[in-house]
Amino acid sequence: IRAGWLDKNPPQGSYIYQKRWVKLDADYLRYFDSEKDTYSKRLIPVSSISRVTSIGDQKFEVVTNNRNFVFRAENDADRNEWIRTLQQIAEERKTKAPERTLMSLATDSATELPDKSGFLELRGFKHKLFVVVAGDKVFLYKNAEDYRLGIGITYIEMNVGNVKEVDRRGFDLTTPYRIFSFSADSEQEKEEWVEAMQQSIAEALSNSEVAERIWVVESNRFCADCGSPKPDWASINLCVVICKRCAGEHRGLGPGITKVRSLKMDRKVWTEELIELFQQFGNTMANQFWAANVPPSEAIGPTSSSQERRRFLIAKYREGKYRHYHPLFGNQEELDRALCAAVTTSDLAETQALLFCGASVTCDTGDPQCPTPLALAERSGRRLQMEFLLHNKTSELGGLLSALLCRAEFSRRWCTLQDGVLSYYENDRNTVPNGEIKVEEITCLVNNPLHAHGAWHSCSGPHEGTFEVHTEADRLYLFGLESPDSAREWLKSIAKSFVHPCAEELLALDFERLGRLHYKGGLTLEHAQEGWFALVGSTLHVCSEDGRRQEPLQLRKLQELCEYPCPVGRTPWLGGRACPPNPALGHAGRTLYLQGERKLDFLGWVHAIQKAAGSSGDTLSEQQLTESDVPLLVDRCIDYITQCGLTSEGIYRKSGQNSKTTSLLDVLQRDARRVCLKEGEHQVDDVANTLKRFFRDLGDGLFTRRWALDWLWATALEDEKAKVGKYRQLLAALPPVNRATLKALINHLFRVQCFSGENQMNTHNLAIVFGPTLFQTDGKDYKAGRVVEDLISHYVEIFNVALMAPLPWQVNDQEMKKQQDEITAIMKMREASSSGTQQAGDFICTVYLEEKKTETEQHVKIPATMTAEELTFEILDRRKIVMKEKDYWSCFEVNEREEAERPLHYSEKVL
Repeated sequence: IRAGWLDKNPPQGSYIYQKRWVKLDADYLRYFDSEKDTYSKRLIPVSSISRVTSIGDQKFEVVTNNRNFVFRAENDADRNEWIRTLQQIAEERKTKAPERTLMSLATDSATELPDKSGFLELRGFKHKLFVVVAGDKVFLYKNAEDYRLGIGITYIEMNVGNVKEVDRRGFDLTTPYRIFSFSADSEQEKEEWVEAMQQSIAEALSNSEVAERIWVVESNRFCADCGSPKPDWASINLCVVICKRCAGEHRGLGPGITKVRSLKMDRKVWTEELIELFQQFGNTMANQFWAANVPPSEAIGPTSSSQERRRFLIAKYREGKYRHYHPLFGNQEELDRALCAAVTTSDLAETQALLFCGASVTCDTGDPQCPTPLALAERSGRRLQMEFLLHNKTSELGGLLSALLCRAEFSRRWCTLQDGVLSYYENDRNTVPNGEIKVEEITCLVNNPLHAHGAWHSCSGPHEGTFEVHTEADRLYLFGLESPDSAREWLKSIAKSFVHPCAEELLALDFERLGRLHYKGGLTLEHAQEGWFALVGSTLHVCSEDGRRQEPLQLRKLQELCEYPCPVGRTPWLGGRACPPNPALGHAGRTLYLQGERKLDFLGWVHAIQKAAGSSGDTLSEQQLTESDVPLLVDRCIDYITQCGLTSEGIYRKSGQNSKTTSLLDVLQRDARRVCLKEGEHQVDDVANTLKRFFRDLGDGLFTRRWALDWLWATALEDEKAKVGKYRQLLAALPPVNRATLKALINHLFRVQCFSGENQMNTHNLAIVFGPTLFQTDGKDYKAGRVVEDLISHYVEIFNVALMAPLPWQVNDQEMKKQQDEITAIMKMREASSSGTQQAGDFICTVYLEEKKTETEQHVKIPATMTAEELTFEILDRRKIVMKEKDYWSCFEVNEREEAERPLHYSEKVL
């Protein structure tokens, strides 16, 4: 950065200045006897410089934590330039990430320990020097105190070094510039020094290209386990970059847990795919899973001992003590199914969580052409997923963690609940409890959690009834009893003691989970309030702190469910847009944001709500539903075909690809909310086939086993009016979800036949396809097709009753007009598309940055496909605002009078 001649004042305080050649780089300020010298007389770490000041007469002083150095320049201008440069470099070093050097011990005691250190005699020096071998360098110090302070003599780059034994105690370190002749105290000491320096040479001569590419990711510049800088080892199956000392302890865990390789020496293993995998993953992503819940008291640092490292790494990787549990943990079948879906995407974090929570890397996918997740990833062109799976093919982690879990046993204790304290004793004769839980510290009660985790339940022995107690200290207590009824009695008694009187009505519910959460909703999003929540099946009951019981949330009808990030140390928010249980009441849907008291408690709520909001079976009523009681899966498929397939020739008659249909149906049944069917990504025939297969495999069928024969018999009625009347009667007898679904499907088929000129699918052809599908017959009974044909032909009469306020499944004139308008619009859109003309699709919108002021407004052209994330980046780029690591920006939609606002999920389309 800067070099030149300066006068140096000797440290003894003499007034005689000595001329020195001074060099400054990013790490050190060094001075030499001559500008031709390679090895300095003294070096000062930049990180140890606290300030640089002018002291007059062309002099300036470099102040470190423990020593001051005085230099004199030839003139004031030269002095001022040295001061400015030194101050700038020192300040930059302080603001940078703590990329520590070995010489910075004076300012940072948490430096990685050296490979070898101690006293050696060096020819040319009167006293022994303190010598340190660290990485690819050898450092020389006057004494151990200077080593502690970080003020060294020089360092030797070992890429140009060679070590040679001279006699019983002596050895030479030879470089092209100088020979360093060392002498140790004993022959054994000499051999240890020679070995350490030879290893240093090997490291210096190794290829650092891989390391440099992996260190491009900031989190990879520090050990994933202890935080040491510039780690040059890695676990290639865990995808973590680690230091040399942690690598040694990783090896002790065995290759079934962690496969350790050097970034610099194991050149053959580092394929382009593996390097890209480490760049994508990074230590941050790995630790978000493996180190999600590390207590500060158990964490290790660069100076931790080998024993401390071993203990921590066993807990972290072998036992999975600190990991972030996947919601499907313990359910082997669901884990394997989710893994098969994840490997076809770019979501490596999901694959990591599934694999290390028990999913099998060799599980059966159900697809003969791609029998393993690896084959699925290969077919999908996911190179990085393939690489990750390949390195974990022989991993023992998933099975090991499940085995550890199965070994968990209950300790039998005598328990009492008295005066607001739940106490547990060694036995019923003891008077001093082993421990106590104050009911005011309880945040949540969970009924029978073991049944949700197959692995636990299979090992739980005689404990048929179990419940969890979560406390404010983020602790979880698990209790087991001989019967579910006994567990329910205890649970009710504890609940009565800890639930606030304003929420007592929740105690009457047969809840699975009961507790207090902070929440925000409605128009008051500034401040959260405390409320009491009870989860019963797929319904979430809410009581506010003022005692008002709110409309229960039907979780299967949620329009959106997502987690929102929060500052470090706080639990994140769970947001959901919901519809009230009965749309006929006229209430608008609402958005609710939930936050738990503690992380463990909150994660439990997240997983429970996610499970309750998903499909739980194969009948219609067990599916995720829209506001109008139609399964979301059916709504997604119908909507896609309406937009993209009404004019597709042979729609519903042509079969899609079996493997794609199976995959799409599986994804939709798992969580249809997360699926967005897009033209180009999904084929019309595959979506149509998915809808047909859903109805064919539907438990109890669309017409239900109870009423299916009555529908078939109704076709024998010759009088059309009587037949329509019978159909109406049977329609009213169906369960509400079946009724709404039938209306939505027939409405859709009515639209399809309106385009029969283009798609060749008139009412009769549609009936031939859908009759056997809906009645789940082999196609030989013509009456099934006749029912569907009648429903389409008499659609208006069957679903329309002359009422002022039609029921949700009924059609009125206004709705028919709306449908006709939609059909006309679709026709025009298709005509414009076929003629090559494009419809205008962009809107110019006004967007404000943080405040609604003239100087903050931006006019942005927003296409229909733009997401909230894309819009946010667009605005930040325009205003030249740089995103920092812990910044969270959100995009809100606000109504015109600013009475209400709603944050958009980052993947949500702005329009």
